[in-house]
Amino acid sequence: MTELHDHQSAAPPAALGRRSFIGYVLAGTTLVVGADLATGSNRASAAIPSGPQLPELYDLEDLQTDSALPTSQLITVTINEDGTASFELPRTEVGQGILTSTTMILAEELDLPMSKVKVTLAPARPELVFNQLTGGSNTTFSTYTPVRVAGALARQKLLEAAAILFGTTADRLTTTGGVISDLAGNNVTYGDIAGDAASQVVEAVEVVLRPPSDFRVIGTPKNRLDARAAVTGKKDFTTDLDVPGALPTMVCRAPEHQGTPKENGLKNLAAIKKMPGVTHVAQISSGIAVRAKTFGHCIDAIREMQVDWNPGTASGESDETVLAGIKRAELPLVVPDVPVLAESVETEFEFMFRSSAALEPYAAIADVREDGAEIWAGLKVPILAQENIAIMLGLPVNAVKVNVITGGGSFGHKLFGDHALEAAEISKAMGVPVKLMWHRADEPRQGRLHPMATSRVRATVLKGGLTGEDQVLSFEQRHTSVVTDFSHGLGEILTATADELPTEVGRYLGGLTFSQSIFTLTQELPYDFGVVTQLLNETDQRFRTGSMRNIYSPDVAVAAELTIDQLAKKVGMDPLEFRLKFLKNDRVKAVLEKVRKEGNWGRSLPAGVAQGVAIHKEYKGATAILVEIDTRPSTVNRDLGPETVTGPRVTKVVVAVDCGLVINPRGVEAQMQGGVMDGIALTLTSSCHLKNGRFLEASWDNYFYTRQWNVPPEVEVHIVETDSDTPGGVGEAAVGSTAAAVACAYARATGTLPKRFPINHDDPIAFKPKSFVPPVPPSPTNGLKLTY
Repeated sequence: MTELHDHQSAAPPAALGRRSFIGYVLAGTTLVVGADLATGSNRASAAIPSGPQLPELYDLEDLQTDSALPTSQLITVTINEDGTASFELPRTEVGQGILTSTTMILAEELDLPMSKVKVTLAPARPELVFNQLTGGSNTTFSTYTPVRVAGALARQKLLEAAAILFGTTADRLTTTGGVISDLAGNNVTYGDIAGDAASQVVEAVEVVLRPPSDFRVIGTPKNRLDARAAVTGKKDFTTDLDVPGALPTMVCRAPEHQGTPKENGLKNLAAIKKMPGVTHVAQISSGIAVRAKTFGHCIDAIREMQVDWNPGTASGESDETVLAGIKRAELPLVVPDVPVLAESVETEFEFMFRSSAALEPYAAIADVREDGAEIWAGLKVPILAQENIAIMLGLPVNAVKVNVITGGGSFGHKLFGDHALEAAEISKAMGVPVKLMWHRADEPRQGRLHPMATSRVRATVLKGGLTGEDQVLSFEQRHTSVVTDFSHGLGEILTATADELPTEVGRYLGGLTFSQSIFTLTQELPYDFGVVTQLLNETDQRFRTGSMRNIYSPDVAVAAELTIDQLAKKVGMDPLEFRLKFLKNDRVKAVLEKVRKEGNWGRSLPAGVAQGVAIHKEYKGATAILVEIDTRPSTVNRDLGPETVTGPRVTKVVVAVDCGLVINPRGVEAQMQGGVMDGIALTLTSSCHLKNGRFLEASWDNYFYTRQWNVPPEVEVHIVETDSDTPGGVGEAAVGSTAAAVACAYARATGTLPKRFPINHDDPIAFKPKSFVPPVPPSPTNGLKLTY
């Protein structure tokens, strides 16, 4: 590795072309190659004019990608003797399909069948620094070129070695499916020539990437490589792993949010130790941990525990008291100078707490010993988890091995290593390996939450204007929120890269908090609305929060797009036509035009049924959503069984997305569909109710995410062609725009402007809250009917 760093200072060949890059051939017995993009980085450097918002010139995607560039050459591809290619992806697969798309990228540049490309997840690698963080829909955007460079370089070196073997030149050879051929009919496989292509030293090599016109894999629809295994139960997640000695482990948690056990808090320790299956019991910082032969035994033990608890961090607080504190922290709206005849539109919205829990609960395996530790978990920032575990255990970082396991969803939840850290703490306390799993009831009550927030907008419009056209003169948005925790790594990236940011970007972000910086780098209102300002203020640090999927954008978009509908109403224009008139970005206009056409905007609908439309620009792309919603009594009051939320139903969704270069169209479609379901839930049904310091929801049976009976019967996804030669982010692109479109449709269908989201939050709660003491329901005894 030292030799590699010595070569990093070597100057690359001058005048590299658009598809020319520098790669490294690493010393070894077989061919190992890496990419170097740090020397070719083109950071944004233009001064920020008064009109554009910051994300138009430099956004969170740029920040994350720039922070990863210095270690891009450490992303390596190995050609094995059996003719396969191996690659350890320094990101986490949590259902977004990046193992498949990365395999496609490598197969394209290597000219190998996808079956011969083996992509796995890299363990925590501290030397990668900021190049091992999965978030912000940034994986493919930031790894696309390094992975292509490494693949193209490997193929180039294999061709050069074969040319020597055949006594010809590389440009006279062809590759097909991992076999190199010459005009005379000679053939050699990649595996046979990999040793000859290997280098004894580290050398810098110029490489030219394949032009998009030659793509045969990229851009073609592919099923996810792990899809069948996932749906048939053959795919291994953390709790499926068989680590010697690691027995099921769970934690008895406090009734109040972030409550902790008092010293020697478990009053019936002796009785719990004697319960069937129990092997170990230990008090830790977050509760009372129990290890047993089965998870059922753990649940039984937890239900019998008698624990004295300290109050939680929000003891006695409820939704309304927290909301009142947020409103006290709201920044003022400042009306700019506008003509006397201008009219204003003012709106104010409230967004309740929501859970970011994924389908797979928090789970981690830990084996902690005196001289080291090994961890297995789904982690999106494994390096930080490794560092935190090492600090907690009093071990050097290199004594802690963190294995990254495919996760069953994340939505921001697994950006934090809470589960891995807790498992390590338990293993240390008990002195044995543990397989920790959070109970479903733990997730909404003690897990990471999307913060409660308010969003206020004031816009001014001049009818007729100076030119006879209606003009929007100003658009001010003030978003106020419970503090979002960015200690998972994005905050560190901001701190570490601040000095290297483009000068004007650094000036703009100077003095802002982590949250305000992330907000500024992600929020963009792509309309010509005169003076546009979107500002964030945060308050109240008493809650466990996180960067839920799409971070601030769903709430901000709902408030902004609802207000835009009100502006259209003020000037007597159709909402979609109003947007088209004021949009200043051609890519956004294109996707909006697409949903207008494909969704048959303006078609006749019964009373109580309406269309809504919204747009969102982020992740180097643009999304437009058109929905139809049914708010008629026959739908709202339908009987879906006991303890089940009803209400309005979205019956149709049309998505148009421009996400730059598309790697896997089928993967894009799946991500759009998932984002649609998230957006519907955020606006209509899913939230956490806080009462007396306790969150009432516990598990998916009373946290009302979009259910099968609420899924729209019609969902269309249209990928709009673009001339971009790089991919954008798609993992979160449909969430904010869907949430906003559903809100706009609801307002048009009911004739009322909703003020609190989700709209069912204040309805009589449709479920009986589960007990807080004991904190978990009984373990199921009759199969799937009572699983939680």
